Amino acid sequence: MMSKNIPYSILELATVANNSTPAETFAKSLDLAQQAEEFGYNRFWLAEHHNMKSIASAATSVLIGYIAGGTKKIRIGSGGIMLPNHSPLVVSEQFGTLGNLYPNRIDLGLGRAPGTDQETAHEIRSDRMKAVYQFPEEVSKIQQYFSKENSEKVRSYVSEGVGVPIYILGSSTDSAHVAAKKGLPYVFASHFAPAQLHQALQIYHQNFQLSEFLDKPYTIAGINVIAAETDEQAEVLSTSMLKMILGVVTGNIDYIQSPTEMTPDLLQIANHPSIQQMTRYAFIGSKETVKEKTKAFLEETKVDEVIVASHIYKHEDRINSYKLFSEIMKELKNNAS
Repeated sequence: MMSKNIPYSILELATVANNSTPAETFAKSLDLAQQAEEFGYNRFWLAEHHNMKSIASAATSVLIGYIAGGTKKIRIGSGGIMLPNHSPLVVSEQFGTLGNLYPNRIDLGLGRAPGTDQETAHEIRSDRMKAVYQFPEEVSKIQQYFSKENSEKVRSYVSEGVGVPIYILGSSTDSAHVAAKKGLPYVFASHFAPAQLHQALQIYHQNFQLSEFLDKPYTIAGINVIAAETDEQAEVLSTSMLKMILGVVTGNIDYIQSPTEMTPDLLQIANHPSIQQMTRYAFIGSKETVKEKTKAFLEETKVDEVIVASHIYKHEDRINSYKLFSEIMKELKNNAS
């Protein structure tokens, strides 16, 4: 039984639709953020991906500034910045700047995955593997740069004392240990890598240490949602996501394609064990169907917040899906109170 108000947020990859452009995609991302603000979403996070023509959120901090500038109150942040790709000093300067421009609205989610293939990762930062192993230390460096008490020789003056909360992101149990030890909020990428969700949440809760940032654990988990007026309509919309996932799995990444009827071939792909595993927390259907699955997920995981990704071809259909999901979360809150 849900016993509290669960905030709900959006994870935006700025996916580029077939026959569209990055500029058009960014405009749609901003419109989505503005609508999400009206729908009651808590935060709007942008992912970091590279060398993928279907995903335009490569320069994440730049896009965060664009979205924050066009919205009023919704929190805007990174879901996440892949820290081994970057210098902690530069990340601190970028997010310190954002925090000054948009006070109390910027979040810094940090992950350690490359957000791309290995060859591209090497081009981004040739010593990134060393940085991967030093991830906890590099997070500490960022905390130091944001600290009012920083007296090191190298400083990020634009960051000191600026309130930009840090979140640790992960898709395995490694990140759970880091978040717990540092007493930071923990975000799990169960929208595409659900296998270790429960184990990671358990590790985080069992090992959590109080900090100046949190007096108790705080968890966020990702889900995919495609909601429409009927189960049948949602199933058709989901064929775009299915083709996208197939492209990722086979290495044939392409722009997000227009939806089609669920053919026997697509159904066979959807039912493949590896695809089923990836889409375990993909809630597709009518408002009632998605509501039932979301309620079960929240009761099962007991997370403090849910963050939603949605890969839908038409902008209008995606807006509608997020609108329906906001109604679901409000109904679940009212039913629990």
